[in-house]
Amino acid sequence: MEVELRGITKRFGPVVANSDVNLTIRPGEILGLLGENGAGKTTLMNILSGLYRADEGEIIIDGKTVDFDGPGDAIAAGIGMVHQHFMLVPVFTVAENVVLGVEPVGALDRLDIEAARRQVTDISTQYGLEVDPNAIIEEIPVGLQQRVEIIKVLFRSADVIVFDEPTAVLTPQEVTEFFGIIRSLRDAGKALVFITHKLHEVLEVADRISVLRAGQIVGEGDPKTSTDAELAELMVGRPVRFTVEKSPRKPGETVLDVKDLHVLNERDEVAVDGVSFEVRSGEVVGIAGVQGNGQTELVEAITGLRMPIEGTIAFEGHDITRASARERHRSGMAHIPEDRQRSGIIGTFNIAENMVLDTYYDDRYSSGINLRWPDIYRSTAEIVTDFDVRTNSVFSLANHLSGGNQQKLVVARELSRDIKMMVASQPTRGVDVGSIEYIHKRIIESRDEGDGVLIVSTELDEIMGLSDRILVMFRGRIVAEFEGGKAGIQEIGLAMAGAGAAA
Repeated sequence: MEVELRGITKRFGPVVANSDVNLTIRPGEILGLLGENGAGKTTLMNILSGLYRADEGEIIIDGKTVDFDGPGDAIAAGIGMVHQHFMLVPVFTVAENVVLGVEPVGALDRLDIEAARRQVTDISTQYGLEVDPNAIIEEIPVGLQQRVEIIKVLFRSADVIVFDEPTAVLTPQEVTEFFGIIRSLRDAGKALVFITHKLHEVLEVADRISVLRAGQIVGEGDPKTSTDAELAELMVGRPVRFTVEKSPRKPGETVLDVKDLHVLNERDEVAVDGVSFEVRSGEVVGIAGVQGNGQTELVEAITGLRMPIEGTIAFEGHDITRASARERHRSGMAHIPEDRQRSGIIGTFNIAENMVLDTYYDDRYSSGINLRWPDIYRSTAEIVTDFDVRTNSVFSLANHLSGGNQQKLVVARELSRDIKMMVASQPTRGVDVGSIEYIHKRIIESRDEGDGVLIVSTELDEIMGLSDRILVMFRGRIVAEFEGGKAGIQEIGLAMAGAGAAA
């Protein structure tokens, strides 16, 4: 099935998200769609998948113009989309989410949940996306939730499949498996669109590349001949530096001291099992590991969102093991959460409101009775400019921002105040190359100003580029430690897989 988008234009008030876009998606081909945050990639694909209606232009499938009144029409036409921001019901199981809307029924037209579980298991096994069909969505890590989204589309047997930043939450090993999945789908004649900010991935897996900038197609690329640098400059309109420049570390006193920490997950299982480490001022400590090996629970315990069952956490020499998240925040601990939409922002609040979510009670913003809104708006405007959060107004709703700009909003909020320690979980997830460069620069600046920095990331390149020391978590334990700049991807990857770890 061949799809053509012809003259697509989409406006949100004064903002033109797409402007006269022409794009062809062919069967048996992987089309890489590149563009920086806010370039209009997701908006364009939301039009194709029936979530938005274009203001101008048309969608043509196999030579015939179609008109979608909603996602159901697009699905019926054979178009499916794996969204960057999950479209899952948190309290439903994996199987219930996968079959939602197309439920298998048994006697008396009742839901045949056993059939649903079998189908989910068959698909997940076939494509290497193993996930428990009985697991509750809100109780599983982000990486597994992404797998559920992929299974949903495969379950519906779409002929055109759009993947919006599908590897943002996957480990290197999972990315390799995922590439195998989409190549097999391509070889089966499916038409695939692969939206990503990771240039090396699109060069590796795409058959053809189109680049969006400011809502318009600005160029095409051939994966066989294009380079990272060429594509990056096409995306952002300027040369981009890919290496993290930093001076040798100058560690000072211990800022964070974690000793023999034990933490349970939502299922009352031990997720963090006797972890001990320290972070000193003026250094970046990176934690690498496959998603779901206790990193989420560790960060939540350090930042006060989850109480440990054993062990201690000290911040600047003071025991904060039982301190609240606000107490830790006020003492100078910043937190960039792994899931910006669930824990970082409130989508229905505007940008200014989100910018003071964790500081609204400070003297600079509050009189004790009323908020000083003019001061909040003025400060937010300065911070938005400083951190290049792309928006027309501080009064715009956060859920109207692109995913990458939502991430920059969270980073801006946490780094725009006086801190002593930064805990950053997946700090550049879903962010384009230009913004990654900027966020990495701000992290290193924080370290050079004497702050302690703890980074948790499934992006090995990010961990290796930023970290002065690298710790590897496997099954809730620290199983290896490496000096930054001295360990290779293979060596760290083996540790992530548990090579050499005690049973």
